[in-house]
Amino acid sequence: MLFKSLPIPFFDTLESMPNPFRHRITDVDHLQLALVPAHAVTDYQCASEFLYSYRGSPDTFSTYRREIEHFLHWCWLVSVKSLQDVRREDIEEYVDFAKKPPKAWIGTKNVSRFIENQGQRVPNPDWRPYVVATENRQNTPYNLSQSGIQSLLAVLGSFFNFLIQEEYLDANPVAQIRQKNKLVRKSQHARPVRRLSELQWNVVMETAKELASADPTTHERTLFIMQALFGMYLRISELVDTPRWTPRMGDFERDLEGNWWFRTVGKGNKERVVSVSDSMLTVLKRYRQSRSLPGLPAPGESAPLVHKTRGTGGISSTRQIRSIVQLCFDKAVFKLEQEGLQEEASQLGAATVHWLRHTGISEDVKFRPREHVRDDAGHGSSAITDRYIDVEMKERHASARKKIIDRSS
Repeated sequence: MLFKSLPIPFFDTLESMPNPFRHRITDVDHLQLALVPAHAVTDYQCASEFLYSYRGSPDTFSTYRREIEHFLHWCWLVSVKSLQDVRREDIEEYVDFAKKPPKAWIGTKNVSRFIENQGQRVPNPDWRPYVVATENRQNTPYNLSQSGIQSLLAVLGSFFNFLIQEEYLDANPVAQIRQKNKLVRKSQHARPVRRLSELQWNVVMETAKELASADPTTHERTLFIMQALFGMYLRISELVDTPRWTPRMGDFERDLEGNWWFRTVGKGNKERVVSVSDSMLTVLKRYRQSRSLPGLPAPGESAPLVHKTRGTGGISSTRQIRSIVQLCFDKAVFKLEQEGLQEEASQLGAATVHWLRHTGISEDVKFRPREHVRDDAGHGSSAITDRYIDVEMKERHASARKKIIDRSS
């Protein structure tokens, strides 16, 4: 299937996106659409308002932006339809499209959606709506997972409900789909938690320490980020400045009994306090000393938690955190390959930042009460924490290991 033009990003970062409730959309010329269906301007206005409503949760905003943008690309460039023309069968057709988008729409690396050009934000010509992975996995085919399909349907369902509330639509085409299991395959067991092996984590730590030793000015920060994500089960959004939360050194607090805690705001805009281990406190001291700060934070200290190496203030982009972690992962992968550990290297090559949180939880739940891990991780229930306990899976496999297939030999 050929299209007159490659898709471009429709929505900027949360920080750069104008408030659509104050700045009404009057045209879609800036979208450079080859084919613009009727009502496209209103479609875009509604979509912008829907996304902007999630500005208090950067992670949710990013997920919803991706799914809504993908869908508008399909509506406008492929199906040439307005949102008002979408029916149940269109959603089913779109799911099939999303499973196998055009090759020209698939990138092999994450790049900025918009770039600065003569003082203006313009679409990045290297950006693609779908991404396979990082640069070292260019031959990996694009694959939309079952969880990806579930996310797609959930976001679109929420979006269409919003459009109904805004009296832009009369019905929700996602809700009209019968037998959704024909689109989303059910599983009889929970997916295994993606995490690093003990060997992989040790090599990652060894790599981060080597980077910090070679270039303390840049990579003491790298070492702290890696250890904080693992040691306090932090999500990437909990390390960066956002409209919802600005992490500061003063968020480390000591109680009357001398115990240290880290206060943060996580998923769902929920505030929680994370217990800080003695080991994590040592990590914090090293990081602070590399920044010429006293060993421990003072109450209410305003110094940014993760500082910029250029300029002042804290990092405000999750993309930058991802790049820092990915650099460490890539070097650790190379180290494993050099040692002939190809399988470990390949598995680590598929890791993402979130695996560090998973790894930290998985390690701690082996010896800490699950209720304690649950509260530090910010899980809504112990059932979520239980996913990290793989004792039953190990026992299940152990009981199957010595099964005999051919008793005749």
